[in-house]
Order: sequence, then C-alpha cells, then structure tokens
Amino acid sequence: MVEKRAREIAMIDERNPDEFTETDWHQAKNELTGVEASHVPEMDEDADEEQSERDEIVGASGHRVPKSGFDEDENVGEELVSGGLEEAAHDQMVEARREELEQEREQQ
Repeated sequence: MVEKRAREIAMIDERNPDEFTETDWHQAKNELTGVEASHVPEMDEDADEEQSERDEIVGASGHRVPKSGFDEDENVGEELVSGGLEEAAHDQMVEARREELEQEREQQ
C-alpha cells in the first residue's frame, strides 16, 4: 500500500511513478499511518545489545505509551472526517493526473 501511494504521489507531482523518491515513500507512509516520522522509533542493528535486564524479565512492565494522538478536547469523529476528506482529495488528484496523461497520449 505504501509503495502504491508513493507512486501516486510521484505521478501527482508529474514525475514517473516508477521512479518515486524516498521522500515520496515517507510521505506515503505518514499519510497511510497518520504517524509523523519523528514519532516512529527506529531500531538499529545493535538493539539486542542494548536490552536491559528488565527487557528479559517475564511480566516486567515497560514505560508509559504516549496517548493515541487525540487530545481530550478533540472529537474523534471530526478527526475521522478530516482524514476521509484528505483521502478523497488525494484520490481526486490521482484521477485528475491520470486524465491529463490520457489526454496527452491521445494528442500524440
């Protein structure tokens, strides 16, 4: 899904969808997950070495997980509607670009 979205972003930007960039990929991932890149924990190859004893104890509790991103004042319904509108706008831009490409092919 992320790759498909990245290709669509490249196409909307009037670039070859088969040559989407890393920026397109990250934007697509953020759009689909709703998570900003700065909030995603990165794992490196040395992660196993960095585990503490607490990580190995069965039943040990970890740290508090951040809230889901919704403030108490925000309405979840409003957030869902907003996300739906953004998705609809993306779909319209993809369709408009496809129509432009089709018209360009017909003119050749």
